[in-house]
Amino acid sequence: MDVYGTVAEGFEPVRDAFVRNFTALGDRGAAVAVYRDGRKVVDLWGGTKDVDGTEPWRRGTAQVVRSATKGVAAAVALLLHQRGELDLDAPVGEYWPEFKAHGKERVLVRHVLNHRAGLPVLDRPLTPGEALDPLRGPAAVAAQAPVWEPGTDHGYHALTYGWLLDELVRRVTGRGTGAWLADEIAGPLGLDLWIGLPAAEEAAGRAGRAGRLEESEPSGGGPRLRPKRAVTEAYADPDSLTRRAFAAITPFPDQNDPAYRAAALPATNGVATAEGLARFYAALIGEVDGVTRRVRLFDPATTRLAGTEESSGPDRVLVVNTRFGLGHMLHGSASPFLSPGSFGHPGRGGALGFADPEAGVAFGYVTNGFRKTVTADPRAQALVRAVRASLGTAG
Repeated sequence: MDVYGTVAEGFEPVRDAFVRNFTALGDRGAAVAVYRDGRKVVDLWGGTKDVDGTEPWRRGTAQVVRSATKGVAAAVALLLHQRGELDLDAPVGEYWPEFKAHGKERVLVRHVLNHRAGLPVLDRPLTPGEALDPLRGPAAVAAQAPVWEPGTDHGYHALTYGWLLDELVRRVTGRGTGAWLADEIAGPLGLDLWIGLPAAEEAAGRAGRAGRLEESEPSGGGPRLRPKRAVTEAYADPDSLTRRAFAAITPFPDQNDPAYRAAALPATNGVATAEGLARFYAALIGEVDGVTRRVRLFDPATTRLAGTEESSGPDRVLVVNTRFGLGHMLHGSASPFLSPGSFGHPGRGGALGFADPEAGVAFGYVTNGFRKTVTADPRAQALVRAVRASLGTAG
C-alpha cells in the first residue's frame, strides 16, 4: 500500500497504523494529520479519492466529515462567547424571539450546545430540498415542542443541532455559521475547512478537492462492529427518539450532491482535509502559523470551558453513555480521545477531529468510506492509539 506524506521522528507508529487501516481495516482512501505544540508532526494520505475510483488521493483531497462538523460549529459559538457577543446562560429566545413558542422559553444557549434542549426530533421531518434552505430548518425547530423538559436530560441532537446553532450565530452576527467560519477562522488560518463548500472548490476536475463519500464495510476478514442489542433495536424502531432524530431529514440528501455540499448545515456537511481539521484544533489550544501572523483562537479560559463536562451518562438518543461539553464530545467510552481533558467530535462513520490541551496535540482524520458507526470508528481509534504510543517516544 502506497502512503504519502511525512511523519516526525517518534511518530512512526502513526504511519504504521495508517497503513494497517488499508491492509487490515478496509480503508480505500483517507488522510491523517497531527499537530503537537503548534507544529505539524504527521501529514499522511493514501488510496483513491473515491471509494471505487482510480484517481489518487492527493495532498489537498477533502471529504464531507459528517458530524465532525459539530465540533467546528461549536468553536464558532464559543468564540462568540469569548468575544462577549453570546451569553451561554441567556435564553435562546432573547436572540431569536420566534423560538419561544411551545414551551421553549427556558431553553438556554448552553442547552443547545450540550444537547439538553429537548429538541432532537421534528414531528414533521424536512425533505432534502427543505433542509438545504437556510430558513426552513430554523423555522421547523422554532415551531417544535420539546420532547423532554429542557435542561433536565441529554440526548444527541443529530441534525437539529445545526439549525439551532446556525440561527443563533445568524441572529448574533448577521452571518451564518459557514460564512462566519470562513471569515473569522478558515481565512486567517488558511484552512481547507468549509461549512458550505464554495463553487470554486466544487468545480469539476479541480485536483485534490472533495472526493465521493460512500458506505464501505471492511472486506475479507476485517473486523465488523456489533452494536449492543438496545442500540440496534432503537435504530430499528420508527417511533424511537434514535430513529426520529436521524430522520429529521427524510430521505437524507445525497452527500455527494454539489447542492448538498454547497449548503451550510453545521451538524452534518462540513468539508475538510485532515490537515485542515487538525490545524483548526491546534489553533484552539495554541498558536499556529496563520496567513499573515501567528494565530490562537481560544484563550486559556475558553480552552478550559471547551473541556468542561456539561452532560454525561445514558444518552436518550444514542442509547449509550456519552459525555458532552459545550458542543464538543469529551473523552469517554463513546469518544475515546487521548485523555480526560480532550475535546472534539467524531463524524458518523469515520471522520474525527479533536484537541488535547494537556499533551498539546491536535488530530484530524478523514476518509471516503463511511461505516455504520456513530462514535468510535476502529480506523480512527487505531490512529489515536498510535498517537498515544508515539507521545512516549517523540522528542
